[in-house]
Amino acid sequence: MTREQYVKPTTDEPPGRRDLRPGADSCYKCSTCDVHCPVAEVDGDFPGPKFQGPEQWRLRRKEGSLIDPSISACSNCMRCDAACPAEVPLSQQHNTARAAYVDESVPRWSRTYWRNKLLANYGRLARFGALTPRLSNLLMSNRALRWGLARLLGITEQRSFPRFTPQTFRSWWQERGGAAIEHPEKRIAYFHGDYANYNTPAVGKALVRVFEHYGYEVAVPEQRCSGTPMFANGMLADAARAAQVNVESFSELVEAGYDVICSCTSCSMALRQEYPELFGLDGIETLADHTYEAMEYLRIHEDLQADLSEARHDRASLAYHAPCHARNQGLAGQPIELFAAVEGIDVTDVGESCSGISGTYGWKTERYDTSMAIGEEMFEEMEAAPGETGLTECPTCAMQMEHGTGYPVRHPLELVADALLDDSA
Repeated sequence: MTREQYVKPTTDEPPGRRDLRPGADSCYKCSTCDVHCPVAEVDGDFPGPKFQGPEQWRLRRKEGSLIDPSISACSNCMRCDAACPAEVPLSQQHNTARAAYVDESVPRWSRTYWRNKLLANYGRLARFGALTPRLSNLLMSNRALRWGLARLLGITEQRSFPRFTPQTFRSWWQERGGAAIEHPEKRIAYFHGDYANYNTPAVGKALVRVFEHYGYEVAVPEQRCSGTPMFANGMLADAARAAQVNVESFSELVEAGYDVICSCTSCSMALRQEYPELFGLDGIETLADHTYEAMEYLRIHEDLQADLSEARHDRASLAYHAPCHARNQGLAGQPIELFAAVEGIDVTDVGESCSGISGTYGWKTERYDTSMAIGEEMFEEMEAAPGETGLTECPTCAMQMEHGTGYPVRHPLELVADALLDDSA
């Protein structure tokens, strides 16, 4: 399966020159997107979102024009989408520009290509790592191995690799026998993604138990990665293959009356926005229309705010960071609002800055310093906030928060489970 087979056609131009998508002519060069770009703020050599989208498109229309290499410095935070007053589909143009750059200018034998290929397809590696979690964790914590990966592939040795748990979320789900409740109307299908499955199954368990607390029938269908790291690394053909599996799997459940629920805001962003923007698959629009972030869904369909206001929790003081992909969906203030009335929980918003890690971006040796420079404001705000525990919906933002401050980080769903349920273990 190739990128050309599944990228949604939107113009009558030849495939080689429609890659970056129309919409660029709506840009009136106000530079608002550049002002809001966290990479441009700390990297004076980065030309900014306007160049990476509309300007690349205009250059692309000239015969023989190649994508500028600076597209690889874009972190895919997607803040430019929300900032643009003309609603130019900037991140869509960036995604297709990255893919075109990889196709045309990154040799398949280069270490950059294989480094990015591995990072983009984390789920495939994690599947093997989870088979022997103790051995995998031991190997990935070895300094010599990390040094070697830095020299061989360009994966920074500055970060600690995520740890595998003794049991994956899907193994736990199968062991418990699947859904504990059957309901003809209250039905959700959980899109857990790779990280909640292999590295933070506690988040997935919390989601299942919270939704079952409200009487929902939960399904956990076959699924692949949402595609977010693939978009960010220009591996659009890989993302198309993953999207096809996900759309086919979840569309069947949507037709049966299920809504799709994500615990990661990057996953919900991919299914809601990037899938219908990029791919022409049957059922993709319906899937997007029925996809929600977990707490968003409960706030719409249940009185979660009132229930939490009557709940109690062991004393906890947390520093909350809103992921960029939560902001882009209008979900940034949820944990602050939800936990404000919970006795025992104090949550401080650490501001509007980007964490800087942007999925796989901060794992690349050449992007590590930029990643940390972007995250500096967040680190300082966390240090100034009361308490020494972080809170966020995004697993890679959690990595960056922990890496920059040393604080442990929790997912809001875990706190919801702690507050509402007698036993959320």
